[in-house]
Amino acid sequence: MKTILQVSRRATRTHNFHSIAGFVQREGLFRQQQRKFITSAVEEDEMGKDKDKVSYQLKVPKGTKDWEGKDMVIRDKIFGSITDVFKRHGAVTIDTPVFELKEILAGKYGEDSKLIYDLADQGGELCSLRYDLTVPFARWLAMNSSIQNIKRYHIAKVYRRDQPAMTKGRMREFYQCDFDIAGTYDPMLPDAEIIRITCEIFESLGWQGRYTIKINHRKILDGIFQVCGVPTDKLRTISSAVDKLDKSPWEEVRKEMTGEKGLDAEVADRIGEYVVRKGGRDLLDELHQDEKLMANESAKAGLADMDLLFTYLKSFSVLERVSLDMSLARGLDYYTGVIYEVITEGSAPQTQEGQKLQSAGKKESKTNKHASNIDGEEDRSNDPTVGVGSVAAGGRYDNLVSMFSGKQQIPCVGISFGVDRIFSITKQRLASDASAAPIRTNEVDVFVMAFGGKGFDGLLPQRMEVAKRLWDAGVKAEFSWKVKPKLPQQFKAAEVNGVPFAVILGDDELAAGKCKIKEMGLPEGHPEKDGVLIEMARLEQEVKSRIGRQGGTAALSDGVDGMSLDEAAKVARKTG
Repeated sequence: MKTILQVSRRATRTHNFHSIAGFVQREGLFRQQQRKFITSAVEEDEMGKDKDKVSYQLKVPKGTKDWEGKDMVIRDKIFGSITDVFKRHGAVTIDTPVFELKEILAGKYGEDSKLIYDLADQGGELCSLRYDLTVPFARWLAMNSSIQNIKRYHIAKVYRRDQPAMTKGRMREFYQCDFDIAGTYDPMLPDAEIIRITCEIFESLGWQGRYTIKINHRKILDGIFQVCGVPTDKLRTISSAVDKLDKSPWEEVRKEMTGEKGLDAEVADRIGEYVVRKGGRDLLDELHQDEKLMANESAKAGLADMDLLFTYLKSFSVLERVSLDMSLARGLDYYTGVIYEVITEGSAPQTQEGQKLQSAGKKESKTNKHASNIDGEEDRSNDPTVGVGSVAAGGRYDNLVSMFSGKQQIPCVGISFGVDRIFSITKQRLASDASAAPIRTNEVDVFVMAFGGKGFDGLLPQRMEVAKRLWDAGVKAEFSWKVKPKLPQQFKAAEVNGVPFAVILGDDELAAGKCKIKEMGLPEGHPEKDGVLIEMARLEQEVKSRIGRQGGTAALSDGVDGMSLDEAAKVARKTG
């Protein structure tokens, strides 16, 4: 019995041992699997987080740029000068959407229509970013039939899928400043005023005659093509080829006419005799003596317009700025009369070698379309074959409004200024003059300072009170946002921003009802180098008097207005 009990107990202990061991083993396996599951879940979670992270390449799209600092100052000055001239001539401004219905823009830009940015179809209206401001203006006139005449200006961004050359102002997003005269008037009077406005703008920018207004007439050009034997269905496409003569030699343009456009070689040669000619009143007189041209109704009408225009331009004292250029065609389809472009020294490719490279590049691009597409995505700022191009252009477009309205015809003439190209040339001219004063990035006229000895508390309430008085008087002023600023740091803040005057407060001076006003930058030995004491009661009058004597806010005058660009151009002419 005992043996049986002992065996039974031993068997029970063995069973219990195996049961415990099994449990421990199973528990260990469970915990191991649990750890694997947790580890796997964590890894998957981390991988999920990594997938959610987006790696950004911080850059702006090709052909665009951010504007800041001195560039903004120069550009705003250009805007201001242009707007002042527009307003001087009685213009009012409008604004239109940055995108238009695709059908509104279609068929208005000839071969350049391929440069239009089409927006993705969102299941509604098909739209495109505006290519210029002229077609939206014509659409606006057609929608507002009660307006039969207007002088309008419009400053806004436009968009083109062009090959960018950023430092030369050739961009995909850029500003245009448009001035247009709509309405029925006696011939050539609005056209002459447009040319006068153009000259006023470039003179106000300090270009001092360093520009040329190339001018032609679509009717003269069409008459030349007809006399030379160009088929009617090829007039516009041959016109677009001729328009490339400012960038390519005649041999290249002729090859395009005969090879790509299918024009007879003899017809192309007859065209070449005309389109290489340029001049002034003398060329106009020569064309009047051309019997074949005068027998063509289109050419005869165009020459009569130009004769009248030249008479008006002489009255406006701007005839010397104009060059009759028979190669000017303006590729846009909507022009019907006078056409013009403004060029300057940076408009063409930089060198003759650059022009040769440009010609070679065109040949290569035609044999390698893939390479051409890649090049179109690159910034060509350092490409010697690329110039700034025209800085302003326009013409007469008498039929564009009726294309939208279907009935009412409102004759129009206008011009568009390429601000980014004007900016590019302006900046280059400024950079070429080492003696040019630095351009200020703000317009503050007075920096309010304070100083004191032992126990100096910063005079913050007093500085704030003086700044308030100056602001109330219309004076642009700043002060340090420190309770107890040190005087050297205050002077440095003023000097960095080019602030022309400092109002300096001190305990003793304030107790006597006075403060000190100091003109910054005076040379050593100047009697007012350390400033002049003035009565606090006359603070505003004294400050405004001194600002007035210095010529007002010098935000850009020190850099652009002050040198009027002509000093900078002296260097540009030497190096150009």
